[in-house]
Amino acid sequence: MEAFLVSSGIVALAEMGDKTQLLALVLAARFRKPVPIILGILIATLFNHAFAGAVGHAVTQLLGPDVLRWVLGLSFLLMAGWILIPDKIDDDDTRVASRYGVFGATLIAFFLAEMGDKTQVATVALAAHYANFISVVAGTTVGMLLANVPAVLVGNKIANRIPLKLVHGVAAGLFVILGLLTLFNVGNLLPQ
Repeated sequence: MEAFLVSSGIVALAEMGDKTQLLALVLAARFRKPVPIILGILIATLFNHAFAGAVGHAVTQLLGPDVLRWVLGLSFLLMAGWILIPDKIDDDDTRVASRYGVFGATLIAFFLAEMGDKTQVATVALAAHYANFISVVAGTTVGMLLANVPAVLVGNKIANRIPLKLVHGVAAGLFVILGLLTLFNVGNLLPQ
């Protein structure tokens, strides 16, 4: 349960103001059909984060416990810094042929925008940290939905009221805590 809750919380916070959240806002404004957009986000995230979780799980099999501890600890600390850098949406992220429909356009655009994104990298690190693939992927997917569904449903009305610097600061703080706990192996947090 810890893997699910931590993964959900970190990704939900990390996603606030992220380019994929901005993409969700753009898609909602462009198509004005929330259900296929939300389904596209869900399916794209499941595929993307399942891949990232598999990479994270494979990393635990390839590296010894001491190397893994340093790689994960430093990765969490780097994520803390990366999360503080504001994202911008690229025009290429929103250019998807209209022939794919709202669902298809969302699925493709969201999947591509999430490749190499902060939350995908976080999913790799979380899956390596918590040797529980299903809980991490489910958690990170729920975290993505927690951040993006409101963006789709209420758009700019709520986005302007959320203090993104505070949210990013809290997410960065969580990554710092995870990084330090991992580096110092507090509570033997590494997978066995």
